[in-house]
Amino acid sequence: MSIRTGLPEGFRAEDYDMVVVGAGYAGAVCARRLAEGCGFKVCVLERRDHIAGNAYDAYDDAGILVHVYGPHIYHTFSERVDQFLSRFTGWTDYQHRVLADIHGTLMPVPFNHASLKLAFGEERGEELYRKLVAAFGENKKVPIMQLREKNDPDLQEVADYVYENVFLYYTMKQWGKTPDEIDPSITGRVPVFIGDDDRYFPAAPYQGMPEQGYTRMFERMLDHDLIDVFLEVDARDILTVDDEHVTVQGKPYGGEVVYTGPLDELFGCDLGDLPYRSLDMRFETLDMDRFQPVGTVNYTTSEDFTRITEFKIMTGQVKEGVTTIMREYPQPYERGRGMTPYYAIIEPQNEELYRRYRDRVDHLTNFHPVGRLAEYRYYDMDGVTASALALSDELMAAHA
Repeated sequence: MSIRTGLPEGFRAEDYDMVVVGAGYAGAVCARRLAEGCGFKVCVLERRDHIAGNAYDAYDDAGILVHVYGPHIYHTFSERVDQFLSRFTGWTDYQHRVLADIHGTLMPVPFNHASLKLAFGEERGEELYRKLVAAFGENKKVPIMQLREKNDPDLQEVADYVYENVFLYYTMKQWGKTPDEIDPSITGRVPVFIGDDDRYFPAAPYQGMPEQGYTRMFERMLDHDLIDVFLEVDARDILTVDDEHVTVQGKPYGGEVVYTGPLDELFGCDLGDLPYRSLDMRFETLDMDRFQPVGTVNYTTSEDFTRITEFKIMTGQVKEGVTTIMREYPQPYERGRGMTPYYAIIEPQNEELYRRYRDRVDHLTNFHPVGRLAEYRYYDMDGVTASALALSDELMAAHA
């Protein structure tokens, strides 16, 4: 692998069998698999000045390894995803736990046995818990819609408490919506966990943190003799798509193109912008060993920010007398202002706009949109990886 900044003099796209736009999960997975599986010479174009996409981590001035674009918690049910990523990193045994600050009291979320007793008191909380067990059994996640369907005033009380104190204000901050604008189907999915397991992903068989960080994992993934990575290169400067073909450097390109960027931007947003929510992430270094009891504390009933992350707790880094935290302030995404588009706003009119952009490229046999931005959907890291593995399966089969 070579990583360099900018395109070198004499760069010719036709020297490569595949052009990959973006060096995050989707792009890096496809680049690696096609290089080693088909012997493709692969060119990766990355607009930022680093690889790893939003999973990029780096040491701050205090020597703390931070997730620059917000916390990334690895967890998956997919053995295939885990086996692929584990080729490039070992994993720590970190198990993610989240507390919610509810009117000054820290309670586990998803709401569980301990949360009930903290919210309603020992005796009443235990009584409600036994009702939940009788209705649904133990060690199960139950959406609050199912609590309401039982038409039981006690279960309704639990559902209302979780909705008002865990979900409502947090969601209003996250998505910039008023209560009447929040889709009832989303409300109904808010879970209560009937049990004592306080892990955020209790059922995921594979979870942890990469032992040397995400960026190091990506360095290893892209470390192949047939992969060249070019940073600070905006693919739109050399790549265009029309009704007939993909053009790179002014010439029709005959190789494969894996595109992981925003699809609307590829066309200059001529049909309109696909909307996203963004985040203003504010880091603070503190002269103390530890700031909070768990890696993430959600602020569900107060504050303008949604949560505080403390990275040392997640990574297991040992560094005495100093820690770095980060507060997340949700905000609308505004194109051209240096913001990061984090969350696609999945509403019917936005999905229809995406479909119109997608229709422009679906007939092209060598252009392949993949990933969170190119598919206009929210993916966890394992979901992006799975999508890229599926696409690379198709490409490898086509070139077998």
